[in-house]
Amino acid sequence: MKNIDNLNKLTSQAIAHYWLTRQKQSQKQSTSGRSDQGARSAVTGGAQMDGFISLITDLIVEAGADESNIFHNKHLELPGFFRPTKEWDLLLVKDGQLVLSLEAKSQVGPSFGNNFNNRTEEAMGSALDLWTAYREGAYNKTIKPWLGYVFLLEDCPESQKPVRVQEPHFKVFPEFVNASYGKRYELFCRKLVRESHYNVAAFLMSNKTGGLKGRYTEPADDLTFEIFAKSLVAQVTAFGVSKKK
Repeated sequence: MKNIDNLNKLTSQAIAHYWLTRQKQSQKQSTSGRSDQGARSAVTGGAQMDGFISLITDLIVEAGADESNIFHNKHLELPGFFRPTKEWDLLLVKDGQLVLSLEAKSQVGPSFGNNFNNRTEEAMGSALDLWTAYREGAYNKTIKPWLGYVFLLEDCPESQKPVRVQEPHFKVFPEFVNASYGKRYELFCRKLVRESHYNVAAFLMSNKTGGLKGRYTEPADDLTFEIFAKSLVAQVTAFGVSKKK
């Protein structure tokens, strides 16, 4: 498969798109006199991850899915169990069944602490809502949906330095002691998969200088974008292929 064979190059292009889009958003905000909003674009600038959404869409199509069944710009709502609906970043829906759903999120400093809590709570809550709704028959009668999570974190001193934990009553799990936010996100993504909240997760890190040139790192061998992509393709091949006549 062409895209899988060129995955490193295509991932680099998605990384460069992320940083270039963020740069343009910050410049636009500064020009309009809203420079105070620049940091918030790390959370609110959804278009920054469009390079990844485009790459994932290409992988899905190459695996045999019909583009008419892929949703990434509109019609992204799925019924929830604890709330009426939730918008996902990309869906594949075929013959009235949810084949896959995914989130592609990021975080850039400086507020790593507050945003870490927001991001983790959001991802856990979204998965719980989806799987509970699935159990109650909101989506499929036969196949089980595939749920994926992609996370890109800024690689900088603030995300790499040890972070103290507060333990006024009970001890935290030892893996969190003095763990940086980078390590915390790695642990979080791994636990999402091990606890079966998501089928697969990818965790990448990049900084602005190298990122504009497409440079990135993958701190964990079990959370690479290649593993994510191959799992995605396997799901599409099994359940999302549109038979051409």
